[in-house]
Amino acid sequence: MKILVCCGSGLGSSFMIEMNIKKVLNELNVTGVEVNHSDLSSAKGMPSDIYVGTRDIAVQLTGLGGEVISLNNMIDINELKTKLQETLTNMGKIK
Repeated sequence: MKILVCCGSGLGSSFMIEMNIKKVLNELNVTGVEVNHSDLSSAKGMPSDIYVGTRDIAVQLTGLGGEVISLNNMIDINELKTKLQETLTNMGKIK
């Protein structure tokens, strides 16, 4: 399974969210997930099961073939954990 975090430039904010996703996956005991970050324009060439972005970016991630997680607050790890857990549960990856 692949998760791709996207932001406008693909640098600081997406890398921070990537690190938080790895932390959440560890807390949830989810293994076998590759997490990367990218700028929005490169996302089309990086097929993923889940795309994560802030609400202003997330709209542009729909239609890429994976689930999209839209974050209202990129530094709110509780929001990230809730939405990631819900998405993984809906995909049958966790119970």
